[in-house]
Amino acid sequence: MDIHYAIGDVHGRDDLLAMMHGRIEAWHRWRHADQKATIVYLGDYVDRGAKSAEVMDRVMRGVPGFTSVCLLGNHEQLMLDCLTTDDRETWMHWLDNGGAETMASLDLKHYDACDPVALAKGLGAKRIAWLEQLKLTYRAGDYLFVHAGIVPGRPLAEQKPKDLIWIRHHFLDSDVDHGFIVVHGHTPAEIPEWKANRINVDTGAVMYGQLTAVVLGALDSPRFMTVEGEPGPGPE
Repeated sequence: MDIHYAIGDVHGRDDLLAMMHGRIEAWHRWRHADQKATIVYLGDYVDRGAKSAEVMDRVMRGVPGFTSVCLLGNHEQLMLDCLTTDDRETWMHWLDNGGAETMASLDLKHYDACDPVALAKGLGAKRIAWLEQLKLTYRAGDYLFVHAGIVPGRPLAEQKPKDLIWIRHHFLDSDVDHGFIVVHGHTPAEIPEWKANRINVDTGAVMYGQLTAVVLGALDSPRFMTVEGEPGPGPE
């Protein structure tokens, strides 16, 4: 297995993501310069933080010399849902969960709410095409990468997309051996979690001002790296 760097939920914190990219580049040059490397982004690039548009663009550009794998988070799905409808309930679900900050980062105004045409214009065709091809899962070696988790005891081929991006306690409270270690985000913790069957690298980019990645595939892995900035308001 090549070296993999899995980055937790960014939520519009472009400042932290820029720092993390620099940290990963420096670490890889120092410790693994002769090995191929992949950066896995675990989803939730948008919402809550102020720079969602910038985060999407930075992830889309990638890091020179690294392969990128980009997964779908529930917040991307909420935004994608709004591209197909003017239903107020669908839009309020997104806006009340941090979508208002994303709209502002796209230079959209409050009167653009419930207007899928305005949202599509703000995002632009390139970002929409990228969002629509985000993966639900990625497997490498003994690890499964997914945004939220999986339903314990259910074969991977039978997992439902909603569970992969929304599940919490049914997965988090389980000590079942899944046959692989699940690397995920979605549920923020003050420090990364390393358990027998899962690794959680969502350390609350907005809530706690921390962005974490886990390094996998090296002799000393898993190894965590965290960058810090000012925390922001609100839960994730």
